[in-house]
Amino acid sequence: MSSAQGAGDAGGAGTAPGGTAMRFEAITLPVADVDRAKAFYTGLGWRLDADLADGDTFRIVQITPPLSEASINFGVGISTAEPGSVQGLLLAVGDIEAAREELTARGADVSELFHGPGAGFLHPAPASRESGRDPEGRSYVTWATFSDPDGNGWLLQEITERLPGRTWE
Repeated sequence: MSSAQGAGDAGGAGTAPGGTAMRFEAITLPVADVDRAKAFYTGLGWRLDADLADGDTFRIVQITPPLSEASINFGVGISTAEPGSVQGLLLAVGDIEAAREELTARGADVSELFHGPGAGFLHPAPASRESGRDPEGRSYVTWATFSDPDGNGWLLQEITERLPGRTWE
């Protein structure tokens, strides 16, 4: 293995030529009540990876969405951000209607579908945001939103055909 490859990098897959593999692993969400957040996310069917504590001043909970390589962390003593201040967390889904139905059935308050180029990222919602799924069925254009109990905001984005150079693996 060359020094440019990371451990477990199976021949450099996922790296730029001569570069080191850098995979996004986790994001920390600020929450007011760790147990409430844990119940919400595991209630969505997301996998509990860890719940570790050291006294009353440190606790970290790590949870991973289904089939995701990246996780979320929250806890005590791991963030100085205000609860609910993280927005625009993006979940790529192949079938947004099925994802919306599943999340809603598991207790999330998921918005109706909307579409428009970049419509999920623009805040406040632009006048160009249109209700319903994209009538042309284009990838990356249909969205829905939901928030956790603290107000951290999630985007569902339907991606049926990846951009060149991107894969689901």
